[in-house]
Amino acid sequence: MNPYILATLLFSLGLGTTLTFASSHWLLAWMGLEINTLAIIPLMAQHNHPRAIEATTKYFLTQATAAAMLLFASLSNAWLTGQWDIQLMYHPLPTTLASIALALKIGLAPLHTWLPEVLQGLDLITGLILSTWQKLAPLALLLQLQPTNSSLLIILGLTSTLVGGWGGLNQTQLRKILAYSSIAHLGWMVLILQFAPSLTLLTLITYLMMTLSTFLTFNLNKATNINALAASWAKTPVITSLAPLMLLSLAGLPPLTGFMPKWLILQELTKQDLAPTATLAALSALLSLYFYLRLSYAMTLTMSPNNLTGMIPWRLPSTQYSLPLAISMIITLTLLPLTPPLAALFTL
Repeated sequence: MNPYILATLLFSLGLGTTLTFASSHWLLAWMGLEINTLAIIPLMAQHNHPRAIEATTKYFLTQATAAAMLLFASLSNAWLTGQWDIQLMYHPLPTTLASIALALKIGLAPLHTWLPEVLQGLDLITGLILSTWQKLAPLALLLQLQPTNSSLLIILGLTSTLVGGWGGLNQTQLRKILAYSSIAHLGWMVLILQFAPSLTLLTLITYLMMTLSTFLTFNLNKATNINALAASWAKTPVITSLAPLMLLSLAGLPPLTGFMPKWLILQELTKQDLAPTATLAALSALLSLYFYLRLSYAMTLTMSPNNLTGMIPWRLPSTQYSLPLAISMIITLTLLPLTPPLAALFTL
């Protein structure tokens, strides 16, 4: 892609998200979401491949449906209450419609079916943008909403954690596994949204770092399915030895970073007298742990049968820029001891 066009599209992505962040009017927020959607579509379709075109079409139709529903919710709110302010949305009908529309935009279960199929048709870098940056603007709007039906977000969150765990069990494609991982993590964020929004923000930041390191590791190895992970030792031995820790951090095992948000969320749910909800969420994390362990096994304990020891690729100079991977990997593995100051920072 022409670098000027790429720079314009990336600038439009940033502009759309910033516009949504800064707006208190529903029309401006909706406009930011639309700029975001229209900017990423050429990035998704840049590879002239049927799977990429199919994924782009599915994504466009889904986002257009969610945008129309969100616009209808904001119009209904203006009709019923006479104002367009995002934070003054108190009528149950437009609030529920807006919550469902935003859930469709970010891929919360049971509105998640488009996400694995779309992510499977993209390359890993575009998939990384879709899994991280594209979640920011809808989540910012969800944070500003004051839902009148509190059980809606709990149902969406629990369903997402369960579907994200069950859906990834029988997958062999890495991008689909990462899509179900995204659904499960978004479920944890939405589960705690109405009780402790600062914990949602903390979970989002840790998820962004862990997902960044995972996508960059798979992109460095040029791996798109589990079988391709078997050749990782010959390509990047140091990163391959750290990758199981990174995947277990995504699963939420101590003493790694991913344990921090799950620990704090379960603690807050228990304080809110939602012990059964916390128990179900913790059990659903075990489902995700299975396929993360499966990826770790495939990456470190199996060897490619066609690997020639005389042609070890890691001895050749690498042409990829690895500083973002190094920074995100350190954060993914070692942030848990900083939990008290981070929790204090996010609860100010």
